[in-house]
Amino acid sequence: MPELYISRHGQTDWNAEGRLQGQVEVPLNRLGEAQARRNGRYLLNVLKTRASEFRFVASPLGRASHTMRIIRYELGLDPDGFETDARLMELDFGGWGGSTMTEIATFDAEGIRRRKADKWGFVPPGDGAESYAMLAERVRPLFQAIDRPTVIVAHGGIARSFLALYTGLDGQEAARIGIPHDRLLHAARSRIEWV
Repeated sequence: MPELYISRHGQTDWNAEGRLQGQVEVPLNRLGEAQARRNGRYLLNVLKTRASEFRFVASPLGRASHTMRIIRYELGLDPDGFETDARLMELDFGGWGGSTMTEIATFDAEGIRRRKADKWGFVPPGDGAESYAMLAERVRPLFQAIDRPTVIVAHGGIARSFLALYTGLDGQEAARIGIPHDRLLHAARSRIEWV
């Protein structure tokens, strides 16, 4: 695979509150905008003039697209000069979307128990809901088709999917790993690391 950077979108108020966002549109907060600027400045520092050689692709959800615009602005590139791909959308939490785990425990304690037992494979109740395993299969073809250096801005679930697909990390571990808003996952020359 060519060189790849994956950035999670910056923080939203729902992230700060521990609410499951999934595919709900929630804007970045001020900290989230600062985190996006940090990631853009990091890329500027390491890529320098190479930035224009990269392909830029974001989830179409507003918080990811806004993060991408900030990153590209920091790189001195046209903020709107990127593609979106619906396969990069966060997993759909179905009827759990918008709730915290504490709130969910009050109306679906059995669901919480099943999720703890199999976080990678668990599908929340509700139309369109997905598991991390389903999300990984949705995004796999996109990763397989990367044919040039690329920057992706997406969501925690997309980063977890990449880790499960390309690092040998067990799906259960990948589903539980924390994905920071203010760092990038960098893959190059068979090495994958947070930067």
